[in-house]
Amino acid sequence: MTISAAFNNALSGLTASGRASGVISDNIANALTPGYAKRSLELTSNATAGQGVRVLGITRRTDPVLTDNRRSAEATSRNADSLARFHAEFGTLIGSTDDPASLTNRVAEFEAALITAASNPSAPTRLDAVATAASDLAQVIQSAGKGLRDLRTRADRNIDQQVDRLNGTLQDIESLNARIRRVELSGADTSTLLDQRQQLVDQVNTIIPVKIASREHNGIALYSEGGAILLDGSAATLGFTRAASAEPHMTQANGLLSGLEINGMPMRTGGETSPIRGGTLAAEFQIRDDLAADAQQNLDALARDLIERFADPAVDPTLTVTDPGLFTDAGAAFLAANEVGLSNRLEFNAVADPSQGGESWRLRDGLNAAGSGPQGDAALLRAMSAALTGPRTLASANFGPGALTAAGVATGMLSITAQATAETEQRSVFASATFTEFQRIEQELGVDTDAELQSLMQIEQAYAANARVLEVVGTLMDTLLRI
Repeated sequence: MTISAAFNNALSGLTASGRASGVISDNIANALTPGYAKRSLELTSNATAGQGVRVLGITRRTDPVLTDNRRSAEATSRNADSLARFHAEFGTLIGSTDDPASLTNRVAEFEAALITAASNPSAPTRLDAVATAASDLAQVIQSAGKGLRDLRTRADRNIDQQVDRLNGTLQDIESLNARIRRVELSGADTSTLLDQRQQLVDQVNTIIPVKIASREHNGIALYSEGGAILLDGSAATLGFTRAASAEPHMTQANGLLSGLEINGMPMRTGGETSPIRGGTLAAEFQIRDDLAADAQQNLDALARDLIERFADPAVDPTLTVTDPGLFTDAGAAFLAANEVGLSNRLEFNAVADPSQGGESWRLRDGLNAAGSGPQGDAALLRAMSAALTGPRTLASANFGPGALTAAGVATGMLSITAQATAETEQRSVFASATFTEFQRIEQELGVDTDAELQSLMQIEQAYAANARVLEVVGTLMDTLLRI
């Protein structure tokens, strides 16, 4: 080997070792950075010069199949978390069996107050207790209805925020595609830009699960798992209009709540055929349009049943069929056509509520009685108790087979909610565990800091060897020059 060949070999080795040490340092420093993929230096023999090595470039190591599985698991987990959170929050609104202020316990308190008052109808404190228990029952139902409206409104707001975030992120990916193309055509390294793009794709994926199609010069196109084109050359534009408040009567079907558009075309937002199925956006639509609507229907049916039990003139002879009974629709008589949102408007009749200026003796003598009657007459109180505890078939919704007591309706409501909560929590836990496992596997196949440190030590040794060769070559040249 000539001195010049040795010199060129050692010089190219030093250059390669320097580049390799920089790549490994980046790998170690970013081992835990989200979206970062391991880099490796690609070398080849320097065929042009006939000696030494030449750096081909830096390769970004990824496993597309594993990344796709991790993304799918993450989207499923986020979707399940959103649904489980809704059911848990609605369950909190109506309470559990061990909660003193729960729906079932308020019904039980009202029932007990009626029985106690019937045993001594002349005691004003007992009549006041009935009024308080009835008012508390109406209040817990009304609060649950208003809380459900707030959950729907929050879902509508979340949809609006996610659509804005999607539009911005898709625009950023479009811009990165263009930058990556320019940088790659210039021959420079695009690894950092690819990391940034992967982070943005991950953000889109949690909202709408995506599939990636490769395009020339390291460009990508994004499609939802349901087949919607989110990005192919140019980014799609998603359209949504937020409502000030998602009231019970407002639905996407009647046009009072916004649907979703992609490039001006309406998109199906629910069901297995939805282009946006999976992810958090589909979950928020499901909460707003399906889960909250079903819960509202059940709550309204419960409120209707409670009103109709005490609006019958056979229970209170002082009432006519057009008079409001013990429980009212915002102070008025209930009309079947106005059932939607009834739970939000349910009130205890003010004429029998001392806290609203009414008189509790009307619970004993009749809501529309002209004056106080015999104080020992418990017939109306017993009739009210029988109406509350008597089996009755609901006009709407279904909390179980056959006729139910008021307590049975409330228990059915809690049972449905508790079952939905348990099922969605179980799915959420399973989905979270699956995502965590895929995430762990992806990290294991990413940067191994121990292996990187070992490679760094080998590179340092190669660097030292090449440096020693250059030192020897320098000594030989000095010796030759002195001869």
